[in-house]
Amino acid sequence: MPPLDAAVPLNKICAAVVAACVVAAGAPGEARRAAQDQRAIAAAASGLQVLQLRPNFSMIAGGGANVGVQVGDDGVVVIDAGSAARGAAVVAAIKSITSRPIRYVIDTSADPDHVGGNEAIAQAGQTLFMTAPDAFRGASVLSFETVLARMGAPTGQSPPFPAAAWPSEVFHQPRKYMYLNGEGIEVLHQPAAHSDGDVIVFFRRSDVIAAGDVLDTTRFPRIDVGRGGTIQGEIAALNRIVEIAIPSVPIVSREEGTLVIPGHGRVCDQLDVAEYRDMVTIIRDRIRDLIKAGLTLDQIKATSPTRGYTRRYGSDTGPWTTNDFVEAVYQSLIKQKS
Repeated sequence: MPPLDAAVPLNKICAAVVAACVVAAGAPGEARRAAQDQRAIAAAASGLQVLQLRPNFSMIAGGGANVGVQVGDDGVVVIDAGSAARGAAVVAAIKSITSRPIRYVIDTSADPDHVGGNEAIAQAGQTLFMTAPDAFRGASVLSFETVLARMGAPTGQSPPFPAAAWPSEVFHQPRKYMYLNGEGIEVLHQPAAHSDGDVIVFFRRSDVIAAGDVLDTTRFPRIDVGRGGTIQGEIAALNRIVEIAIPSVPIVSREEGTLVIPGHGRVCDQLDVAEYRDMVTIIRDRIRDLIKAGLTLDQIKATSPTRGYTRRYGSDTGPWTTNDFVEAVYQSLIKQKS
């Protein structure tokens, strides 16, 4: 190993130390721990964090939206691809988890931080169907049909995403399912929630739900009214997650139960989702009552309808502020009323 004052990146030095420890130790358990350390070093070097949630399931944070990774004999199923700028880093993080081929990418919405990395991840993978045309020999990309519509563009117009990033498989029914890596995977459309193309993905044996931006523990939910989002659909989607997930009862002292991966933020359990749902419902009810009382949007904002939750979920700056959320709830309720 070169001296520490040599011009060698610190992450390479750490990786060399880990590798040396593996050779010296020789024990399988120590080798596994050392391999985990190497994955952590590789992810940290790219600014990502890899969290192992189950023996066959991990989450990658820092690549845009949270990325779910299920691994098994059939290959790798990826939930959301992160942003385009972090696509290569997400691929590297997946490769640090497993050498098995990436088979599927499932998009939970059409948001750029969820689908931007589609092209990089799909091209790094390999389809299960080797008779497919050359253009689709990478991993399949699955979404609800409106996601494809929003990623493309009418003839003669420039699409917001390159064709190589578009979904190669779409569905329009409420439930799409598959059986890969020894478990059933349910892709459940949530109509008119954060948008009109939202899905949640339930891994039945792993007992993990990927919620997409229906659940965002870093802020108030982003209700994209312009893309078909509604406050009623958002609450309905959160209720669906609460119904599917199971908390750690009756032995509540255990850190067990269904794990829920939000679009952004920390991993949750069923009780966390129920608390988030209750918060959204309370604010919806406050704004609805003020609308019934005849108040204008500005008057409603003046009453601080998010009080009690603003410090935790609100923001005065950034792409989604507290005012944006109040306006979205107001517009959604007015639209529903009319």
